[in-house]
Amino acid sequence: MIRKNVTVNDPSGLHLRPAAKLSETALLFSCRITLEHGSVTANAKSVLSILGVCVRCGDTIQLTFDGPDEEEAAEALKALLQEL
Repeated sequence: MIRKNVTVNDPSGLHLRPAAKLSETALLFSCRITLEHGSVTANAKSVLSILGVCVRCGDTIQLTFDGPDEEEAAEALKALLQEL
């Protein structure tokens, strides 16, 4: 299991477009990927679940990866979130 903390820098936070990119990328991997912000946990492979977390610009989220391709998924999603 891998955990990564990432700060969201998109001025609008994780609104629909970055949430969709995040879930599309997460779906490329077979490992379980969750997103945590405060006390809320979301399935990173679901756009609606991500939107339900209400992540704003400057918020730090924790991504958890658990499965056979967790290292590749962690690198890909961390890079994606830093680009947004």
